[in-house]
Amino acid sequence: MMRWFDAFRGQRFRDRVHAGELLADALVEYRGRDPVVLGLPRGGVVVAAEVARALDAELGVIIIRKIGAPSQPELAVGAVADNGALVLNEEVVAELGISDDYIESERRRQLAEIRRRLEEYGASRLHGELAGRTVIVVDDGAATGASMKVAILAIREERPAEIVAALPVAPPETAVEIERLGATTVCLLTPPNLVAVGLWYEAFEQVTDDEVRELLREARGRASDAGD
Repeated sequence: MMRWFDAFRGQRFRDRVHAGELLADALVEYRGRDPVVLGLPRGGVVVAAEVARALDAELGVIIIRKIGAPSQPELAVGAVADNGALVLNEEVVAELGISDDYIESERRRQLAEIRRRLEEYGASRLHGELAGRTVIVVDDGAATGASMKVAILAIREERPAEIVAALPVAPPETAVEIERLGATTVCLLTPPNLVAVGLWYEAFEQVTDDEVRELLREARGRASDAGD
């Protein structure tokens, strides 16, 4: 099931917090259903934190790392999640003649970086705790949706009851592709000519690792207080 909110079309978000507040309104039906909210660092965690706060939900992260081409590291040929789930752009891989050995080597290298960053954030991806639960994956927007797609494939392996892909903004074709992976897709803005995610925000500053750590710490604190 896909839900697009055309009432927001043509508008811009003030910042990621504002986007998270509006996204939470669109996800209000999940409050009281014990969902898990996973943000894609770094910007997606800011949006996810607002969603988790409004839904009284657990907040975590899912880190996706790009696999770059051998001679053009800025050119993404695929992406990998922390449980090893891999998505490749087969057309680009074939065009550049990239070997399986290179892909596997990069997959291992990026997995090591993912684990390092999880430790740095003091975060858990809640492995073993997603089965049978509703998992809401949040980013601050998507162009091609590559990171969101890998996240969905990774989470699917953990057998949740439902996966919800929640995005403030994405092109219609990207939202459709995400939906085809079996995720309920909630998207507030679906401009046909996205150009860049940041153009749909009035303020779109770089998010730091320190900010991500603080948001996760605050969420753990709320969870601890609720359990007392």
